[in-house]
Amino acid sequence: MSDPALLVPELPPESGEAAQVLPQTVDGVAVARLYGEPLFTLPQDLYIPPEALEVFLEAFQGPLDLLLYLIRRQNFNILDIPLADVTRQYLSYVEQIRSSNLELASEYLLMAAMLIEIKSRMLLPPKKTEDGSEPEDPRAELVRRLLEYEQIKLAAARLDALPVLGRDFLRAQIHIEQSLTPRFPDVEVEDLRQAWLDILKRANLKQHHKISREQLSVREHMSIVLRRLQGQRFALFEDLFEVDRGPQVLVVTFIAMLELARERLLEITQAEAFAPIYVRLAYAPS
Repeated sequence: MSDPALLVPELPPESGEAAQVLPQTVDGVAVARLYGEPLFTLPQDLYIPPEALEVFLEAFQGPLDLLLYLIRRQNFNILDIPLADVTRQYLSYVEQIRSSNLELASEYLLMAAMLIEIKSRMLLPPKKTEDGSEPEDPRAELVRRLLEYEQIKLAAARLDALPVLGRDFLRAQIHIEQSLTPRFPDVEVEDLRQAWLDILKRANLKQHHKISREQLSVREHMSIVLRRLQGQRFALFEDLFEVDRGPQVLVVTFIAMLELARERLLEITQAEAFAPIYVRLAYAPS
């Protein structure tokens, strides 16, 4: 539906002194602009076409909405719809909208064809089904769609009736003047714990490592090996190493044993493959 206030017809441009009186710019007082010139008052001979005054008393959301309205307005039983009366009223409404909006009427024409088809099926004698039961009422599918649509429409109406922020109520906003003394937030125990862990993490990244060089003597460890073997007939190879003193001492001890074996002061024996390795002195100490 068109708004009559928006129908401002094109008027011929003013000429003479009247055209010179109008200002060149619209400063908020003019109601419209006509041929680039501001228009301060509406013309007295404004023509409004008849179709601009059409008023629709009922607005429907589709064919099902119109059909449900016709049934409920006349208190028809939705489970036993009098299709002749309803179809007649439905076609009367469709005929009205066809003259003004053919595209909108096409949606309603499909439902009208369905109503006529259902009515024609009701006039024909019913056909028995294969199992001998009574055939389904031709109106059953239409009734099911109408009931589902009515349930959804009522649910939408209930949702729309709920209060909505900005439409039915506004959120209260209260400005509270804060005191001049700022109040700092309280510190939780977990905050202190996390801060302490962060300090420890930074401290570990800045640790200083002092590396010193240990003086190890092969001759000294050769003497240590000889002293440990004195008084023993045999000793296991791995028992001669001090594992807890680190890899440096192990390497020096192994070199010392090799040096003693080279000088024929030690004998390293093994009974068979993969058997334990034994070490003994190669001479009898006096």
